[in-house]
Amino acid sequence: MKLYNLTLIRIIIKHYMKKHCFALDLIDDCKLIEEYKIYHKNVWPEIIDSIKESGITNLEIFLVGNRTFMIMEVDDTFSFDKKKHMDDENPTVVKWETLMWKYQQALPVAKEGEKWILMEKIFQL
Repeated sequence: MKLYNLTLIRIIIKHYMKKHCFALDLIDDCKLIEEYKIYHKNVWPEIIDSIKESGITNLEIFLVGNRTFMIMEVDDTFSFDKKKHMDDENPTVVKWETLMWKYQQALPVAKEGEKWILMEKIFQL
């Protein structure tokens, strides 16, 4: 009975929750990377609110070397266009993003002005 319930829960979660993955490089400087990590241990409350209000239900950032990997889970109210509009209209988000750009650098494949690059899923078990 428990295995059946767990399987059902996984099916429901996969159906209703969408996941997007992104990559971004940090400037390859140990001091700057440590500062970036400190900021992300103490993300401004207004940034957390903005993330949640856009329909993002979970957000995780991982780091290896100077490469970051972000997993974003969203509900059915989320859209990239809506999030961009919300961010552009929020002075605190603009200030945060400007500050974070001090630590970030675009991936070699990024187009002009792109930061986080949406990744293509190539495998799922």
